[in-house]
Amino acid sequence: MDVEKKVAATPLLDELEKGDWPSFVTEIKKAAKTSKMAQGLLEQVEASYVEKTGHWKHGGIVGVKGYGGGVVGRYTDDPDRFPDAREFHTMRVNQVPGFFYTSEKLRALADIWDKYGSGLYNMHGSTGDIILLGTTTENLQPCFDALGEIDFDLGGSGGALRTLSCCCGEARCEKSCIDAMDMMYDLTMYYQNEMHRPAWPYKFKIKISGCPNDCAAASARSDMALIGTWRDAIQVNQEEVRKYVADGMNMVQVCRKCPTEALGWDEKNQTLSIKTEDCVRCMHCINVMPKALRIGKERGITVQIGGKAPVVKGAMIGWILVPFMKAEAPYTEIKDLVSRITEFWAEHGKNRERLGELVERLSLATFLEGVGLKPLPQMVSAPRANPYIFWKEEEVVKNG
Repeated sequence: MDVEKKVAATPLLDELEKGDWPSFVTEIKKAAKTSKMAQGLLEQVEASYVEKTGHWKHGGIVGVKGYGGGVVGRYTDDPDRFPDAREFHTMRVNQVPGFFYTSEKLRALADIWDKYGSGLYNMHGSTGDIILLGTTTENLQPCFDALGEIDFDLGGSGGALRTLSCCCGEARCEKSCIDAMDMMYDLTMYYQNEMHRPAWPYKFKIKISGCPNDCAAASARSDMALIGTWRDAIQVNQEEVRKYVADGMNMVQVCRKCPTEALGWDEKNQTLSIKTEDCVRCMHCINVMPKALRIGKERGITVQIGGKAPVVKGAMIGWILVPFMKAEAPYTEIKDLVSRITEFWAEHGKNRERLGELVERLSLATFLEGVGLKPLPQMVSAPRANPYIFWKEEEVVKNG
């Protein structure tokens, strides 16, 4: 059969190929030349645009032996009309730290997916995994077995710890405060049970960024963001500062862009000063003068919680839970904190309630008490508006 001649006409999807940006439609059409499943996908999505309704029905989690997560079930709601998209399951493959692959390994992965699936991929979306889009129930186990033979594992799905993700860290970035790739690998191996056997109210994501530039977008897309930082002063090379000025840099403008006015420029003595107690590690000054300013020497992580996309409730960005924590292998403090948080969430969370939504519902004070942390000024997002403050009797210090 000449597969290419069977590709259906898709006038509405064709509109999405117009313009300057790459289109997912073009990629599906490429795959459809050799894949019946990709052809079926094109036909169904075109029908969805024409009829203004989706044709996928929720499939839940479809498992492979020993794994409760890692595969997302997907079925068409009209198998007679779209037989080639009857089953279109998604496999989430655990990516490597920092996304470092060899061409040989990617070719081996592609060969497996061409054999068992549609040939379509989503490389490192919001979850972080390599997403293999479109396979049948019959092919799940042999595909999983083949992936294992080339040392790939499945990631998380459902109410489990989702696949960890990180930036390249110290491998390529001089600003990294931690070994983000080592941390991701260590935590991934430690939490295998939590990734593959869903037991929580909903998904739980941990993302790691090596510095406050947050190249992994951890604060916006993870329930627990581990972001590299430093506790002491920024290292300043005044001679290099003067070179930047001699090359035309406007130091007054640099200082004005500091959100807490922690920078000061002495024009007469050509000297930059930094109030360390006011610095919030926004990275702006370091980014614009990397030869003159460097991160501090006492390095660790800031822990943020609650980030997520707008699903059950609106989008949330993570807020600070621990301002500074040492982050050295075997990362015992991090693992202990994860255990306390997930135990509290598993006990008090509602079905499909993310961690940030739980904290919002019960209050941060209740959450802190439940996980054994003390409130800190860095946790306050805005000054109190209500003048009525209530204290527990055991918190009141009595005189006399």
